[in-house]
Amino acid sequence: MRKFNIKTDTTLKFLQVFNGILELTDTELRILASFIDNSETVNLCSPANKKKIAEIMEIKDHNTLNNYVKRLKDKGAIVQTKNGYELSPLLKKEQVQINVLPV
Repeated sequence: MRKFNIKTDTTLKFLQVFNGILELTDTELRILASFIDNSETVNLCSPANKKKIAEIMEIKDHNTLNNYVKRLKDKGAIVQTKNGYELSPLLKKEQVQINVLPV
């Protein structure tokens, strides 16, 4: 078994490691990274968080983010809970180990 150490000094770089699985677009990656880095509530995609992210991403209408929230949910990057949306367990920044096994 081979082990690889990948240094990810930003949330965006961390998410890019998993993008082979999630297949997010560059914009979806940047928006998800912004939600993770700048959310102040339990609900990752709360109206207040969407307004803040829209401002950071220079999106005129924060409701436009609803389209990205749906795509992120459909691709498994975020999950809907009784409190709104949270990051998929796969993407939580606890220690992550990926094993690459030869076939």
